[in-house]
Amino acid sequence: MTMQLSVQRYHPRYQAGVRDLILPIQNHEFNIAITAEQQPDLSDIAGFYQQGSGDFWLALADDRVVGCIGLKDIGQRQAALRKMFVAEGWRGKDRGVANSLLQTLIAHGRKEQLTEIWLGTTAKFLAAHRFYEKNGFSEVAAVALPAAFPLMKVDTKFYHLTL
Repeated sequence: MTMQLSVQRYHPRYQAGVRDLILPIQNHEFNIAITAEQQPDLSDIAGFYQQGSGDFWLALADDRVVGCIGLKDIGQRQAALRKMFVAEGWRGKDRGVANSLLQTLIAHGRKEQLTEIWLGTTAKFLAAHRFYEKNGFSEVAAVALPAAFPLMKVDTKFYHLTL
């Protein structure tokens, strides 16, 4: 039986599913010691992301969260890509989950007339670096980030995309 995959806008009923997707990836796969409490955006996704030109999307497989991506409006027609995670069994070009999430976010950014998308990631997420670069993002120095960019302590590598 094949699971039906869909990308849709975040709804609060999936809050626990988002947390259950993100925390094991951060803590166990990448050994980043971070709790849900240290990420207040996880307890108020609608209030943090679904404001202004921002939003948050989920990849659902038969109603189970297998991926997510957030877009935080930071003003000046700029936004920050945050919280892009895909469950282990759903990764890879053949699955297309990450690409579907990113293309949804970029299409939304263009519709909202954003001019730039910025993101921060850790040096450990090597596959993510390749993915962003293949999708037109360019690496930038931290000093190039807009003043309103929401810097995370764990982020050491930064990217930029002009829409």
